[in-house]
Amino acid sequence: MIYKRALKLPPTSFFLFGPRGAGKTTWLKKLLPEAKWFDLLNTKTYFKLLREPSLLRMEVEALPEGAWIVIDEVQKLTILLDEVHRLISDYENKYFFALSGSSARKLKRLDANLLAGRVINRNFFPMTGTELNFNFDPESLLRYGCLPKVCAEPDLAIDILEAYVGNYLKEEIQQEAFVKDFGSFSRFLEIAALCNGQVTNVSNIARDAGVARPTVQRYFDVLDTTLIGCWLPAWRTRAKVKESAHPKFFFFDTGVVRALSGLLRDSVEKSEKGPLLETLVLHELRSAQNNLQVGGKFYYWRTPSGSEVDFIWTRGKKTVGIEVKSSVQYRREYCKTLKNLIEEGPIQKGFLVYLGESVLKDGPVSVLPLKKFMAELSAGRIII
Repeated sequence: MIYKRALKLPPTSFFLFGPRGAGKTTWLKKLLPEAKWFDLLNTKTYFKLLREPSLLRMEVEALPEGAWIVIDEVQKLTILLDEVHRLISDYENKYFFALSGSSARKLKRLDANLLAGRVINRNFFPMTGTELNFNFDPESLLRYGCLPKVCAEPDLAIDILEAYVGNYLKEEIQQEAFVKDFGSFSRFLEIAALCNGQVTNVSNIARDAGVARPTVQRYFDVLDTTLIGCWLPAWRTRAKVKESAHPKFFFFDTGVVRALSGLLRDSVEKSEKGPLLETLVLHELRSAQNNLQVGGKFYYWRTPSGSEVDFIWTRGKKTVGIEVKSSVQYRREYCKTLKNLIEEGPIQKGFLVYLGESVLKDGPVSVLPLKKFMAELSAGRIII
């Protein structure tokens, strides 16, 4: 099954970053069926261009004006970016490049030529509720996640996710030489997955994994720059309140989290639901931010007394608070902190997402079922 994805094709050359398996290649092939294609996962193509990178320029110069060129997994051969840079400089607006990759780490580590602002950035994510036409069971999304192949073949979800974790997250990261001690990295992955969505205590994770604290920090950086997860920093209001300063770390997909933590073959326990739903909502928020090109940044907010708002989106003078509850019944106390922040002024709008079915309004807070929230978010009515 081929899904219609929400991201629009940019009118100019662009980087397309996203985790492996999110559907980048399928999307590019659908939107650019006539493009000249360089697949760096193809061994023959890779070694041909490794031996003589200038062949890229020669093949591109033979194309007609307005042609699109796709370089898939560009981080595997970053020297090609020098050729792309020269082609864009020499033939402005004659050729257009789509440069996809599942890792920004190698580009940054090698100080790769990022084309001096001549190429814009886009990100790609697993399936959203809108892209699934809201035809899903929330419990299934929490358990198995949103990778396109998982959504298309739900009967094989466990096999697909176990292969993803085994073949990509472990083997490929090892092959890229991002880590030296693969045993300690494997232990770290499991512990980090169990701590998904929590305030990150690097020292505790280092102790549990049996590795040094700087090593754990480096491992988190690997996950971040290979797009397997992201940091959610703490938000600071201007109110005179002592707030948490430590970030949270979220993996990009709920199914991947459960596969890494060894829980994939079990049903979702009550204790898992909250962090998993937060992971799913953050995925939706980041996807909408990218697809709608609204900008801004995401945070969470927490005080030492336990008052918390799961997500804060802010851009300029606009600030939106989003609380997430895995309950099917709404309780007024769920919005207490969010209401206080709205009344005090730091936040202008507030939403609560839950697993119930009724759309409610509790003072200044809109209470939305998960699917309704997804629909409003993709329509540009949550973060704008």
